[in-house]
Amino acid sequence: CAWSIERPPGDTAGCTFCHTSSEERCSTCHQRHQFDPKVARHAEQCKTCHWGKDHRDWEAYDIGLHGVVYQVNKWDPKQFDWTKKLADADYVGPTCQYCHMRGGHHNVQRFDTVYTSMGMSMADRGAPIWKEKRDRWASVCDDCHSPRFARENLQALDESVKDAGLKYRETFKVAEDLVKDGVADPMPKDLCPDWSGQHIWSLKIGAYHDDPAFGGKTGESGEFRMSNCTDIERLCFESVGYFQTYIYKGMAHGSWNDATYSDGSFGMDRWLVNVKQDASQARRLAAIEKKVGITWVPESFWKTGEWLDQLTGPYIVKNHPGKTIFDLCPDPGWLDTHHAPAEEV
Repeated sequence: CAWSIERPPGDTAGCTFCHTSSEERCSTCHQRHQFDPKVARHAEQCKTCHWGKDHRDWEAYDIGLHGVVYQVNKWDPKQFDWTKKLADADYVGPTCQYCHMRGGHHNVQRFDTVYTSMGMSMADRGAPIWKEKRDRWASVCDDCHSPRFARENLQALDESVKDAGLKYRETFKVAEDLVKDGVADPMPKDLCPDWSGQHIWSLKIGAYHDDPAFGGKTGESGEFRMSNCTDIERLCFESVGYFQTYIYKGMAHGSWNDATYSDGSFGMDRWLVNVKQDASQARRLAAIEKKVGITWVPESFWKTGEWLDQLTGPYIVKNHPGKTIFDLCPDPGWLDTHHAPAEEV
């Protein structure tokens, strides 16, 4: 992720220990010194990596209905017989493994939901690939619930993410207009280069701007910044990366409180208002400066500093002038956000 790539290693220990040291290793779930399937079947095995602001899986499960059933009954072998293979499990409530590795299937994405980028994309677009995954998703719930119950919950998930999407788009539009009108402080050109070595506005990740107002050339795209950016930009990032994730994860795991009160939909409301208020103040200040003839020059601390100089962007510009990270990577495919083919997922 960009916010991991742009920072020095000491800043991202929580990212790298999961995404490099542990990811997709058998011992991550089976525990190296035990390697006991009975241990790997416990929901807590997922907790080490799958929790936190930007991937709030464990919290959503743990305080949701299914998680409460699990925590109350996991000590009773009559309710949770860990000696049985996952394909033969008849738990009183689902674990992470029961739903996402149904029948013992080790491709966890196979029984994942269809939202990409932590819920930022709509699910019910009607494309055949999504219908297949949605049907598979609902079929897992059918093990314990009626098909109608499963689909109604999936519809509720859709509606919550749609509502979140409205706030997401409105929040970003306010910030986008500030940049286009040149009153964002600082503008992309006034910052130290982003992790790719460019000065492009960062809130249109993966989207071609085709507009010089964003700092890029035709066909160039920005990447999310999590550091050294305007407060409004950070609020936009957190609105999507954190609060919309709470909504999506909460609804997907039966944690209604998480989706609403625990910085879910209520959190997105607050961040949208904060962005509007900050934007309004920025515009009023810009108007006053113009009237009294003040030409604002951004502070140098946006461009350089003892810590800023450790970021990836400044390193590239200093050591490889005229290059970006895309020029330096012989095969930049690892930077793509493309997903595996449908038949693999």
